[in-house]
Amino acid sequence: MENPLDCAKVRLGVIGVGPRGRGLFNLLLTMEEVEVVAISDLYEDRLQQAVQDAHSINQAIPDTYKNYKDLLARSDIEAVIVSSSWTSHLEIAIAAMKAGKYVGSEVGGAASLEECWELVRTSEATGMQCMLLENCCFGREEMAVLNMVRQGLFGEIIHCQGAYEHDLRDEVAMGIENRHYRIHNYLNRNGDVYPTHGLGLAAACLNINRGNRFISLTSIASKSRGINLWASEHLGKDHIAARSRFTLGDIVTTMIQCAHGETILLTHDTSLPRPYSRGGRIQGTKAIWMEDGNVIHVEGTSPAHQWEAFDGYKEKFEHPLWQKFMIDGVQGGHGGMDYLCLRDFVSSVATRSVPTIDVYDMASWMAITVLSEQSVNAGGNAVSFPDFTNGKWIERTDNMMAGTF
Repeated sequence: MENPLDCAKVRLGVIGVGPRGRGLFNLLLTMEEVEVVAISDLYEDRLQQAVQDAHSINQAIPDTYKNYKDLLARSDIEAVIVSSSWTSHLEIAIAAMKAGKYVGSEVGGAASLEECWELVRTSEATGMQCMLLENCCFGREEMAVLNMVRQGLFGEIIHCQGAYEHDLRDEVAMGIENRHYRIHNYLNRNGDVYPTHGLGLAAACLNINRGNRFISLTSIASKSRGINLWASEHLGKDHIAARSRFTLGDIVTTMIQCAHGETILLTHDTSLPRPYSRGGRIQGTKAIWMEDGNVIHVEGTSPAHQWEAFDGYKEKFEHPLWQKFMIDGVQGGHGGMDYLCLRDFVSSVATRSVPTIDVYDMASWMAITVLSEQSVNAGGNAVSFPDFTNGKWIERTDNMMAGTF
């Protein structure tokens, strides 16, 4: 895929080179139009591993920093990738925009509504853009479904579902020894702590923040048993994860009401045995698609009251971006969607344009964690959703993902 401007390389910094950040760093090293000039992490061994990664493929060795603020002080860096721990994402993103950098932030939930507001206001005040790097929005299936929705095959969208359903018992239970931040959230928070993987497609299909918005949500959480049991069986009854009380329920269910009457059901399910799924479901007045089972039913086309395999529809309605990607050669992690997501961010930096998943989306999606915690703690009562656009959603007419469409 060609450089959108065919000009000088985009100079980036990467903040956080743990397992996820290291993967993004290595992917950026393969992009001819990108130069990663600096990296930052709290841990020296992670910095040195990233340096070794660059050396092993004969790429320029980035400068290393323990303190991300030293990286942000450099005037030669145009943008940063924030791939640190969840609760530091917005703090770093805000500081980066104040330092005159575009920001591409990894996903996770916000710690407070105040920091979501500060994120938006900082972007508006500085003119710096901030993109949530939600790679699942760039998945082949998701983009084919979105293509069908935009072409009207689903009719009017009524209901959507999404989820993060991923057996992470080993990752969470061994979080202390592996220096993984997820365990600390599970020990202390009860809500949908990772809402965006299952939300992106629904938000795009419903034009959230572009003629529509979230207005309220309600969440409930089950009891917590899964991680304690796994740790006890695999790590021993005296292991900290076997003895600790986990606050996060094994299943957290959230229902979101939208301004025009649509509903979105989100599920967080990572502490019990199960195969991976994002639980996608898009349902309209003319068709329904479900990720689980890889099935679709289109009224007037599918046999009455029967499912069809989605594969044929995926090929017929392949998103143009994926058509080109398949020809050029799929690359990057998670089946190619990591590459497409990063390319989208790099393009926005190179063209100084608004990214496809913008700061209003980022604030709205990450706020779900805070609001779901509030709802769970209030016994499942409905919680009002802030309008981070301050009314601009009514007049905004561009579609999310329009830059890729």
